[in-house]
Amino acid sequence: MFRSFIARVYWACSRWTLSTNPAPTQPSILIGAPHTSNWDFVVMLAITWRLKIRTHWLGKDSLFRGWRGPIMRALGGIPVDRSNPQGLVADIVARRKAGEVFSLVVTPEGTRGAGKYWKSGFYRIAREADMPVVLGYVDRTTMTSGLGVTVKLTGDVVADMTRVRDFYADKAGMRPQFRTEPRLREEDIAAPTAG
Repeated sequence: MFRSFIARVYWACSRWTLSTNPAPTQPSILIGAPHTSNWDFVVMLAITWRLKIRTHWLGKDSLFRGWRGPIMRALGGIPVDRSNPQGLVADIVARRKAGEVFSLVVTPEGTRGAGKYWKSGFYRIAREADMPVVLGYVDRTTMTSGLGVTVKLTGDVVADMTRVRDFYADKAGMRPQFRTEPRLREEDIAAPTAG
C-alpha cells in the first residue's frame, strides 16, 4: 500500500506521463532502457510500484556498501559482482526454480554511458528460467515511460534482438547521447560471415 501511494504521488507530480501496457501476469524480466541517467532507476521503481509488480532489481555491488545496503535491499535490490556475472545468472535461475515469485528489473546497458553492447545476463536468465521479457522504456521525445511489448525469447539471438531493437528504435533516454543500441555481443558471434 505504501509503495503504491508513493508511486501515485510521484506520477501526479512528475513531468513524465505513465503510458503503459498492463502489468505482466507472470514473473518476467522487465527491461529498463534506454539507461542514460540515475533517474531511470526512480522511474522504473515508480512504474513497478504503480502497477503493483513484485520486483527485484540488479545494481552494482558498490551501491550496497555501508549504510545504503539495507535500504537498497529493502527496495528489492540484488547486488551484482561484475567480476562474476555468471554467478548472478545462476543465482537468479536457482531462486526461480526454487519457487520464488518475482519479476526482475534489469538495465542491460550496464552503464549510463554509451557503449557498444548490452549485457547479455537478462537474455540468459530469461531463457534458463523460462521468463518472458517485458520491454520497459523511458522516452524523452514524448516524455512518456512505461511497459511496452512482451517478448518470449526463442534462442535465436539475432531474431530476438531485432525485435528488441525495433521496439527501442524511436525511444530516447533522458540523456540521448549516452544511449547504447540494443545489441548483444553474441549476435556478432551468431551472425553468419559474408564470403
